Amino acid sequence: MELQGSRTAPGCRFAIVVSHFHEEIGEGLLRGARQALSDAQVSDGDITVLHVPGAFEIPVAALQAARTRNFDAVICIGCLIKGDTMHFEYIATAACSGIAEAALSTGVPIALGVLTALTEEQARERAADGPGNKGREAALAAIEMATLFRRMQKERAE
Repeated sequence: MELQGSRTAPGCRFAIVVSHFHEEIGEGLLRGARQALSDAQVSDGDITVLHVPGAFEIPVAALQAARTRNFDAVICIGCLIKGDTMHFEYIATAACSGIAEAALSTGVPIALGVLTALTEEQARERAADGPGNKGREAALAAIEMATLFRRMQKERAE
């Protein structure tokens, strides 16, 4: 037997956790994620957006969203831009590790769409409208995982 997720997810519920640090970039990522969900036939009523201050706060919000069991998947989006100190590395590591830990501890798919860019220009390119939008890519991963998990549950029930 082989199971695979789908690119359409009507009836699936998603949480999007978005950091408002580097707000313009975060909004671009959010637009991309929303567009991907819309293209996958996910209704606006099945999307909950959780706004957090920065990337460091994303994992705990994702964990709480996943723990509610109200969502088939959680999408984490935000932006870190490298500066002159080690702060970037510490926050990037903490955010990515925390997101992975939240997914593993809850069993809920959590997609990583947190940019780690060397420059603001790189971040803007990855948050621009279009197929290269990393918020869109994170949403596509979440859609595929949510529908895969639903198929796995259906197989188990039969």
